[in-house]
Parts: sequence; C-alpha cells; structure tokens
Amino acid sequence: MNKLLGALIATLFAASAFAQAAAPAAPATPAAPAKAEAKKEDKAEAKAEKKEAKADKKAAKKAAKAEAKEEAKK
Repeated sequence: MNKLLGALIATLFAASAFAQAAAPAAPATPAAPAKAEAKKEDKAEAKAEKKEAKADKKAAKKAAKAEAKEEAKK
C-alpha cells in the first residue's frame, strides 16, 4: 500500500512539473498593446479629420448663404 501511494504521489509531482515546464514556452506578444495604441491614434486622427471636414462644410454653407443674401439685396 505504501508503495502504491508513493507511486501515485510521484506521478502527481511528475505531472505537475511537466505541466509547468510547458507554460513558459508560449511566445509573449508585447506588440499587441502597440497595435491597440496605433489603432486609437488612427481613430483619433479620423475623428479630427471628420470634425474638420464638417467645420469646412458648415463654413462653405454659411458663405453660400451670405452670397445668396447679398444677391437678393441687389
């Protein structure tokens, strides 16, 4: 009985050591946060461009309205 328990405990230790040895072999991915930051920057740039285009469109509309108003006065 003691030999059987000893064999089972030794097997458990061996299995746990084998499982721990395989875990560090996985490649680390430090590039993922950089991609996320780049994606955020791209999103921010696109948002800024969209806001600028909207402001330009609004200014053009205002100028066209002012011109139409001047022509109506003549």
